[in-house]
Amino acid sequence: MNIDFSNPVVIGVNCLVALVFVLAVVWVVARQRNRKRTEELRARFGPEYELALRQYGSRGKAEAALMDRVERVNRLSIHPLSEPDREHYMADWEAIQARFIDHPRGAVTEADELINTILRARGYEGGDFDRRVADMSVHHATLVEPYRRANAVTVRAARNEATTEELRSAMILYRALIEELLQANAPAAVTRRDVAA
Repeated sequence: MNIDFSNPVVIGVNCLVALVFVLAVVWVVARQRNRKRTEELRARFGPEYELALRQYGSRGKAEAALMDRVERVNRLSIHPLSEPDREHYMADWEAIQARFIDHPRGAVTEADELINTILRARGYEGGDFDRRVADMSVHHATLVEPYRRANAVTVRAARNEATTEELRSAMILYRALIEELLQANAPAAVTRRDVAA
């Protein structure tokens, strides 16, 4: 059988086959890139990734929101604390812990405020609680859930609804958060390209 490769129908079929092949290769590469990005974001954000999935309703929207966080935080000037600042905040923390015995509700509120102060001193923007959590999740994903739990107790304490045991638990959570934030070095900036590559 002789095929006439100059026939427009044969040329059209060959072009169509080539186009389908190219599209298949592009689809496979895009899928692999998306899978890798998903794995990297899951590893980086931990439980916060799953929370974003529930919040945004789709993987694409959740991952775009998480990448927006990364880009926003990378524009900030996040830095480690100087040794004098670190010592100052540690002294503040020790004083707050000492006040817990006589004024547990006030001490928990002060601990929450100290977290906010340390975050701002390290270069985070501050803002409302959700913004602070989102920003913190970029470099300190493991601290997000304890911060949420401690803050929830602080909010209940402000309404006089938290038990002494809940206040004690919040102080333990705040201790871990403060110790981590005081010792943490400034992380290297991560770009969308680093995660998507």
